[in-house]
Amino acid sequence: MLPRIWILLCLWSVCGLAQTANDALMQRYAQAGEKALAEQRYDEAAQAFEKLRELAPNVAEIHARLGLIYYQAGKFEQAAPALRQALKLKPTLPNLDVLLAMSLSELGQYQEAVPALQKGFKQTKDVALRRSSGLQLQRAYTGLQQDDKSVEVALELTQAFPKDPEILYHASRLFANYAYLSAVKLSQVAPDSLWLQLAAGEAHESQGHLDSALGAYREVLKINPNHPGVHFRLGRVQLARAAQDAKAEVEALQEFERELQLDPTNANAAYEAGELHRKAARFDRAFELFSLAVKHYPDFEESLVGLGRTLVSLRKPDQALLPLRKAIALNANNEVTWFQLSQAYRALNNAAEQQKAFAEYQRLRNQKLQSSGGMGFSRPEATRQKVDPEAPPRH
Repeated sequence: MLPRIWILLCLWSVCGLAQTANDALMQRYAQAGEKALAEQRYDEAAQAFEKLRELAPNVAEIHARLGLIYYQAGKFEQAAPALRQALKLKPTLPNLDVLLAMSLSELGQYQEAVPALQKGFKQTKDVALRRSSGLQLQRAYTGLQQDDKSVEVALELTQAFPKDPEILYHASRLFANYAYLSAVKLSQVAPDSLWLQLAAGEAHESQGHLDSALGAYREVLKINPNHPGVHFRLGRVQLARAAQDAKAEVEALQEFERELQLDPTNANAAYEAGELHRKAARFDRAFELFSLAVKHYPDFEESLVGLGRTLVSLRKPDQALLPLRKAIALNANNEVTWFQLSQAYRALNNAAEQQKAFAEYQRLRNQKLQSSGGMGFSRPEATRQKVDPEAPPRH
């Protein structure tokens, strides 16, 4: 749907037409045209203002109104010359250059359209005009194959209008296309590079093509066995394969440990390895790894939860309170953290605090169950903490 530009633009006055010749007839055409425009009866509005233009060909406001009507009707080939003539007659008409630029953009005349679209996007204080100008500017840059500038505009639009469905839709398509074009360019300039294999591995992984992802990441290691982060990605892929391959979890742990040998500061690898050791009841090693992850990433929520629940398993519930409380300070809506906190208080025989934490766990769990059914297609970078099924909630 075309934007209702006539609402947001300054309504160029045509009331003064009554002072010219044929004033009664012109006033009647003007009133009929304005009424038809307001009711979106664009053909009737155009007919009325075409009659006005014949009677008063040198009145800029009539040409401007006619251009606006044709723009709203999607007749951009007719809108552009009318708007040009209005600007020629009276260059000071507000926002008319922006409307002309939008018409030119619709006609694919992007180079000419860009300067005024930039003005409408960057300088106007009118929110609706800025939005429309931004969308057209994004389109113009794309048409001119200036994809980096299109992405910049899309980022600004999503920041200015974070809940606008149309803007988010166009941004998602633009970002996906930009990523694709970058990958194509990478394949052209560096077809034998590890960067191409790394990009391929990440693409396969995001699409769930796990065997292909493994192959691509292993190709990276053939080129550079010590490239940082690759063993971590291999471990993540193996974790995803664990449901179909009993050996995959063991291989995942080996990959995470290898990553830590290359880069002890990789908090993600330390966390994933720690979680696998915790699930296998190797709590001392889990404690070391969770502590390492938190050392290098103090606000790592999942590691804080893992560390807290590991300390409870090590019968050190008093020490578990600090990381669990910090995790709640970072995210008070994580029901798993509240459950683990209730277990720590339970081990400390603090019934009052245990009940409070458990009640919050139940509230958040019920809230989550009621609101379930979201998109859920993105895969987190770190495995989420869960309440162990073998340890049902107790209070």
